Amino acid sequence: MKPAADGLWMPARRGVQCPYCGERFEAFPDGSGGDQEYIEDCRVCCRPIRFRLRTDAAGNVLAVEVYREDD
Repeated sequence: MKPAADGLWMPARRGVQCPYCGERFEAFPDGSGGDQEYIEDCRVCCRPIRFRLRTDAAGNVLAVEVYREDD
């Protein structure tokens, strides 16, 4: 994560592609909780996307992977 102008921490911005409809959109994963998985609905087709985050010790997002919920 990077500090914003006001000193608050902002999540990293990442471009991802929906594994269902193929539409690209921006996600804002928060790495402050370390490596994690969570579900977020596609902003276009509303189907559930499974996000998998890999982070470093400082909470910086190193990688974002997206999967279909049934994968």
